Amino acid sequence: MRSALDFTPYRQSWIGFDHLFDMLENTRQGEADGFPPFDLEQDGENTYRIRLAVAGFTRNNIEITAKSNLLIVTGQRPEEDERRYLYRGIAARSFERQFQLADYVIVTGARLNDGLLEIELQREIPDEVKPRRIEIAAEPRKVEHAQARRRARTEGAAKAGKPANSETIVVAANDPARKEPALTGAW
Repeated sequence: MRSALDFTPYRQSWIGFDHLFDMLENTRQGEADGFPPFDLEQDGENTYRIRLAVAGFTRNNIEITAKSNLLIVTGQRPEEDERRYLYRGIAARSFERQFQLADYVIVTGARLNDGLLEIELQREIPDEVKPRRIEIAAEPRKVEHAQARRRARTEGAAKAGKPANSETIVVAANDPARKEPALTGAW
């Protein structure tokens, strides 16, 4: 049985999704170590928390970096003095943990308390990306009215000495005389 997924057929027809396929193919490689263990929790509709168990690490030993939909948490343990352990159950190694973030997810804060590192995340969708309701006009405009207005504008432009082809005509999306397809909002 193959251990890696092959997305080659999809890569050929899905333009611009290379980063997604790379992420899916490489996800298992980063999870092999599993250190430090973590919890992922959803606080609200758009708020999340990552909680990592980092016993023995201090604020000075941990670095959190957020860049381009990627959150990287690294921990560097300082060199220890010459201790003689009879048993060592607490992991004392350095680590790097990466988390892929969805679009519009940002890190809002982090705190270290009782050996747990908590990273707060928030999804902030810009207004121009949020779904919006498009109102439909109550009465459709008649073709005759639109044509009469165009004739009046053309005649007015001719009387003013302007060429008729220099005017701009604005037509509503629900105008039956409109020759271009209207935008439906389904992208």
